[in-house]
Amino acid sequence: QVQLVESGGGLVQAGGSLRLSCAASGRTFSWYAMGWFRQAAGKEREFVGAIGRSGGSTRYADSVKGRFTISRDNAKNLVYLQMNSLKPEDTAVYYCAGDSNGFLTLRTARDEYEIWGQGAQVTVSS
Repeated sequence: QVQLVESGGGLVQAGGSLRLSCAASGRTFSWYAMGWFRQAAGKEREFVGAIGRSGGSTRYADSVKGRFTISRDNAKNLVYLQMNSLKPEDTAVYYCAGDSNGFLTLRTARDEYEIWGQGAQVTVSS
């Protein structure tokens, strides 16, 4: 079973950048499409973006398209979320998650991801 640990969260001013990392344990990391989700206080957890097993395909929520970029390094068992032009509404706990069952498309529903990290807080001040 792969385990996930996020890092890189913090406090940043609006317009700034942060990069989150998600480190995976286990030798089957490349079997998983990887997603990023976020949950703001009092709101549902929402899809941010996802990346395919080889890193060749990505998908993003409209709210972050053009500002956020997901990448992965299968040799290092890492997946990244580069966040630029941050806005106060991006403030949330960010989670990485793994989906081993989806093959045709990158999935957006949280219930389709079976492994999760513990989350990293990102706070964007205005």
